[in-house]
Amino acid sequence: MENEKLELISSMEFEENVPIYKIIDFLNKSLKDKNIIVGLSKSHNKIVISIYQT
Repeated sequence: MENEKLELISSMEFEENVPIYKIIDFLNKSLKDKNIIVGLSKSHNKIVISIYQT
């Protein structure tokens, strides 16, 4: 495991104050072929990020 390298899937630069939904959209587009979906919801003044495998 010491010689394993990380494989970059995708990269994008964001401004510091970018709305979080734009980050979630980027993640979903980048992970679509890996069968991963990222969800975003608001619950009691908190933001919930969920990760699903399809």
